[in-house]
Amino acid sequence: MRLSTVDVVGILADNLERRGSVLPIPARAATGWARGLALPRGGPRVLYTGAMYQLIPYIERVVRLEQRIADTPLARLSGLARRVNRVVNAIGLVARPSAAERRDYDAVPANVARLLQRAGVEFGSLYEDDLYAGALAYDLGADEVVAAHARRVARIFERYGVREVITIDPHTTTMLRSIYPRLVPGYDVSVRTYLEVLAAAATGSPRAVENEVVIHDSCVFARAEGVLEAPRELLAAAGLRVLEPVHSRARTWCCGGPVESLDADKAAQVAAARVAQLREVGTACVTMCPLCLINLRKAAGDTLSVRDISEYLIGAAQPDASPERPPQPARSATVRLASSEMREGS
Repeated sequence: MRLSTVDVVGILADNLERRGSVLPIPARAATGWARGLALPRGGPRVLYTGAMYQLIPYIERVVRLEQRIADTPLARLSGLARRVNRVVNAIGLVARPSAAERRDYDAVPANVARLLQRAGVEFGSLYEDDLYAGALAYDLGADEVVAAHARRVARIFERYGVREVITIDPHTTTMLRSIYPRLVPGYDVSVRTYLEVLAAAATGSPRAVENEVVIHDSCVFARAEGVLEAPRELLAAAGLRVLEPVHSRARTWCCGGPVESLDADKAAQVAAARVAQLREVGTACVTMCPLCLINLRKAAGDTLSVRDISEYLIGAAQPDASPERPPQPARSATVRLASSEMREGS
């Protein structure tokens, strides 16, 4: 027995409307990555995380719980769960990842911030006002809720004087850059990914080739936002030979995450097929999306190294240090957070 789609979508939409995220997490968890970086609050240019990487350990806990109850009589209580969730944030009760798990994923936005600082880019942070962008609710058709949320985010930008946003992940990027202009009258905020910003700011000669890595393009970056050359240029400058799998660039293959909520078995099959394609080319894979990172890791197990591009870049920026690295997660449920890939065909 599966959980009611109507109730699950309803809970996500209710959370976005009432709490600013489809999966509300404590503000201290969403902003922990910024501690010690001395980032100013607000300003004309901000690094906007959309809490995507920070949400991953919470999503893992929630999805595992859903799997445990899906084939039990408790699945029939999804309607009651929605009514309770309207009053109390149930996520805070059922999803409590450890500090170590949170720290591992906080490392990605923290490393991005350090890379931008080293490139001489001036920027601030919105801290607790750095809200989830709403991609999953948009994909699931909660149009009115998403439009209202987009206006809320736009008002936050206006209040802080934000004119330019630097994003980290593809889903936040496509919402702020391509979707919000359709939903918010007068929306005029420049949006670039940190990969584009770093590539534009790059100076000096590339490092000598020291290793090679097979690249997995995000469907959203590649097909919706045209972010193709920047990651390749940055990896090459970091001393990495970039290998292309059979499906790459605008013809990239899905990581499997988008269909997990509808068919977990199919999602696992898609991810396994992609891992097989990547393994045909190399033994180390680089991703640039939190969904791709965790879904491919779970499918790969110990057969393929899968790392976020920020880890490679920060490692090249400080070769004598060991950058924080998210762990290879247990083979649990596939993350299905905020997947704009559903609309892009993934």
